[in-house]
Amino acid sequence: MDEVNYPDAVVISPVGHIVSDWREVENMPLGGRSAVIRLRPDYQPALLRIGEHSHLWVLTWFHQTNRSLLRVRPSKVNPQLPEYGVFALRSAARPNPIALTLVKLEKVEGCDLIVTGIDAVDGTRVLDIKPYFEHDIVFSPVTPYIPPQDRGVQAELLRKQALIHHGEACLGLELGVRMALLAEERFGQLQSSSLALSVSGDPCLADVLQGLTRARLANPPRFAYAATEGHSGVLWAKDGDCLRLTVRPGLDAARAREAAAEDLFQLDDGCAPDNE
Repeated sequence: MDEVNYPDAVVISPVGHIVSDWREVENMPLGGRSAVIRLRPDYQPALLRIGEHSHLWVLTWFHQTNRSLLRVRPSKVNPQLPEYGVFALRSAARPNPIALTLVKLEKVEGCDLIVTGIDAVDGTRVLDIKPYFEHDIVFSPVTPYIPPQDRGVQAELLRKQALIHHGEACLGLELGVRMALLAEERFGQLQSSSLALSVSGDPCLADVLQGLTRARLANPPRFAYAATEGHSGVLWAKDGDCLRLTVRPGLDAARAREAAAEDLFQLDDGCAPDNE
């Protein structure tokens, strides 16, 4: 194939900008926060029926980033992790600092879109907005393992993922997040194709854990659920190593979020089935 001669520039006119309390990239929390996408008034007709969507893809121009870097370390997540090429990460640093962010649309007010989950600072230019559709999902993607160094940060990211998947803050969600943290400490990446889990009891717990692990019933079979009576529990297994977590009685969502793991679960090693 002959070498392509690219033009010197591609001209893009922003359709709006971000209105946010966050001013500096370094202070932006992982996972983003609430903000307003303020469109130019002449683009308001383009918002017709946008309120029928719950989530949007937002493309922004990260003007504060370093455009000369081609390899970076995900230091904001975990400075101990290795370098990646910028096209292998969602790093803000890249030749053309175009960011792609999935946000939840909370409200439409004139030319303003109130959203949650945006990680752009105040004044960031918005290049385009596209709706999220059902076929955008890849339920079990293959990705590198990039865990945050701070376990509190990881807990918040898992809670955000769980809420997006499950759609309700409840006891099962909080227990699922705490179980996922323990399982990740023991087995590593929750989406690993060799990590299997079998859940019994609470369907909310099962739903949350399937969402966090991306585990399917088949191809490969990694997930099983039984709506049994009595205490909820999960058997985690990977490469011959097993961990059984049984939920202790008398818990509520607040305690499940704050209490020590040993106060929430009975922890047992070994892969023996329940009837042994």
